[in-house]
Amino acid sequence: MGLVRKVMLAAASAGAIDRWVRPALMRWGATDAEVNDAFPGGDLVPGGTRSPTMAVTIEAPPHQVWPWLVQMGWDRGGWYSWDHLDNAGRPSATEVHPEWQDLAVGDQLRYWALGHVVDAYRVAVLDPPHFLCLYGCTDLRGRWLEPDDRRPEAYMEGTWGFRLDETPHGHTRLVISGHQVFRPRWIERFLVPWLFVLLVWPMQARMTVILKRTIESAGTSAPPP
Repeated sequence: MGLVRKVMLAAASAGAIDRWVRPALMRWGATDAEVNDAFPGGDLVPGGTRSPTMAVTIEAPPHQVWPWLVQMGWDRGGWYSWDHLDNAGRPSATEVHPEWQDLAVGDQLRYWALGHVVDAYRVAVLDPPHFLCLYGCTDLRGRWLEPDDRRPEAYMEGTWGFRLDETPHGHTRLVISGHQVFRPRWIERFLVPWLFVLLVWPMQARMTVILKRTIESAGTSAPPP
């Protein structure tokens, strides 16, 4: 196959992904209302844009789902995703641990990546059992920035929110979204959509699968908060 033909095929594949695949991934499992309605936490990221939305129905009431979210974190219950990528291979929790239920606003959560433990998010909103919002702001080298710090030319700021909506059948719609800012703007415009497809989506999609499977298997063993 000639070089020109390879380039043409690659361009066509990228165009097809951008037109059909990426839009579907940007709202994976979510309804029109869940995508279009206002999502809490936007006031924490001035000038931010809405992040992609992902949702799943878990056959358990919100008060039984909530403890699993509260115990997330590297030295806690893990992230319920690909543990070799964000938890140093330590399996995420398969039961609710009382010792990890004392989460508070301002607590720093961490993850493991590339051999290092990194400050990932800070708890910004804690409204049990309805909404958990995690906040992060770093420069492009990963150095943590406080909300009142002067922003450098290049940085990323955003929230990662978990909203629990009870369905008429007493189950939970877990809706995951947030708000984000990336600077300089060309990063936000050209790189972030592909970063979501290649990195964030695989991790977060697995999280929804693991949470649904684990919580439904645990049944009513999770106590109310």
